Amino acid sequence: MHAGLAESLGDPAHLDQNTMTVAQVAIVALAGLLAGSINAIVGAGSLITFPTLLAVGLPPVTANVTNTVGLVLGNVSAVVGYRWELRRQASRAIQLSIPALGGSVIGAALLLLLPQRVFSYIVPALVAFAVVLVLLQPRISKRLTSNSSTRHWTNNIVPVGVFATAVYGGYFGAAQGVILISILTTLLPDPVQELNAVKNLLVGLTNLVAAVIFVAVAHVNWEAAAVVAVSSTVGGQVGSMVGRRMHPLVLRLVIVAAGAAALIKLLL
Repeated sequence: MHAGLAESLGDPAHLDQNTMTVAQVAIVALAGLLAGSINAIVGAGSLITFPTLLAVGLPPVTANVTNTVGLVLGNVSAVVGYRWELRRQASRAIQLSIPALGGSVIGAALLLLLPQRVFSYIVPALVAFAVVLVLLQPRISKRLTSNSSTRHWTNNIVPVGVFATAVYGGYFGAAQGVILISILTTLLPDPVQELNAVKNLLVGLTNLVAAVIFVAVAHVNWEAAAVVAVSSTVGGQVGSMVGRRMHPLVLRLVIVAAGAAALIKLLL
């Protein structure tokens, strides 16, 4: 079913049938390091690891499942890195964890229940949406936050937004963190670093639930997942340390470049 996609990536033999080469391990490790760092800062690391796993030979669904499982430890690392900010948001984080958990279960189930061909068609649209959102997020957030009349319904809108984002995250997940931090910073007046800590926790929970489901019923390429897990854990700590000093424009350019590469590979 995915032979044409594998050939378009320049590797007609799926990685599932072969041991990773040293070069492939290095490429995936670098992608995991960058993804872990970016996830801790803003959230869009899958736009790097997912196309990388495709490029080394994994079919789309296996790449998505492996990516989700591999990034779990990186998510935990990011939560630990923002633990001080998270303490000040403990009550809100607990409340929002409920819709995040429910949405992730639904999203993971959709990935497993829908035909793989549907996933291959949907992925380019999801990646394109994520890239556009990364580009427009600052402008959209600025316009929405300028309207003070929206504050009275944020208590109802935020859980709904978290749930919808978790469904998306359980299904695919690329730029889930960007979508979520956009919702939180748009609708809540709290400091952005504290909201980023909440974002890291909710994304981590979403990925954890989806990963547990995938491990139980889907095929995971454990070699690639292990490489992503180790490198993204390191990346989570790096991102937590340097995130406040990095210019947002640099991050957006990296994310957009990775997303564009994914679109080219998928559409070809």
